Amino acid sequence: MKTALICGVSGQDGSYLAKFLIEKGYRVVGTSRDAQVSTFSNLHRLGIFEKVEKDSLVLTDFRSTLQTIAKINPDQVYNLAGQTSVGLSFQQPVETMESISLGTLNLLESIRFLNKDIRLYNASSSECFGDTGESAANEETPFRPRSPYAVAKASAHWTAINYRDSYGLFVANGILFNHESPLRPHRFVTKKIIEGAHQIKTGNKQGKLRLGKLEIQRDWGWAPEYVEAMWRMMQLPMAEDFVIATGATYSLENFLELAFREVGLHWLDHVEIDESFSRPSDIHTSRGDATKARTKLNWQPTVTMPQIVQLMMAAEPSI
Repeated sequence: MKTALICGVSGQDGSYLAKFLIEKGYRVVGTSRDAQVSTFSNLHRLGIFEKVEKDSLVLTDFRSTLQTIAKINPDQVYNLAGQTSVGLSFQQPVETMESISLGTLNLLESIRFLNKDIRLYNASSSECFGDTGESAANEETPFRPRSPYAVAKASAHWTAINYRDSYGLFVANGILFNHESPLRPHRFVTKKIIEGAHQIKTGNKQGKLRLGKLEIQRDWGWAPEYVEAMWRMMQLPMAEDFVIATGATYSLENFLELAFREVGLHWLDHVEIDESFSRPSDIHTSRGDATKARTKLNWQPTVTMPQIVQLMMAAEPSI
């Protein structure tokens, strides 16, 4: 039985990945900063709480990272931890940089020190590319980060490559474009829209749903499919980096319209634009080209953005 250590197991991707690996027959150990007080609500929601071993790990503390990896002795480590919100990164740039960049460095250095045979998946991000415009970004597209979050992810990405090239570690960067599910945290705009439409329909929300720019365009995928791509990267004989995306771009207005249509409402009657939600800098268009993943990983997405809206709305109570 292989052992997988998931750093950030309580998040959307970590929880779906834990479920996927358990079904594959793995021993799964998940970490959080303080496992004794964490609720791990997503693990409960997926019905796998009892099947995942829990441990405490502070990735920004090298000793904590080294000791945890030495104790668990995993075959594979999935680095999904760190501050995950682009918007919040403008308010907390230091925390964002430390949790992502330093956290990744501590994992790499611990694995180098302990055992080169441990395989590491590092969660890179499509945010590193910046605005892709009419072009779909692939593995060769230059990084032009436009947020503290993206800068931190770009730093972690290149640190991972440096350790792979310098020390022969198996380190794969997954450059994932936006991917959604019912487990999305409330601070993400897609979840905010789904919950807002549901609450307005059920009468639990007074007033209008306030949002920022609706013209932004994103490449939205289905999170449970994207965690399978992570696992497939770890099965290769040699580590490589992969863009994971659908290749289809929709505007936030498209997402909004579909969500309100699911509950029989028209979004224009219930939404107001609030410029205070605008960021100091933002990406207008984000689109990915996952040709390499289709070719080398035999992976391709099947769930489209309209289906994602339906699945997210169906998971809301009373819908």
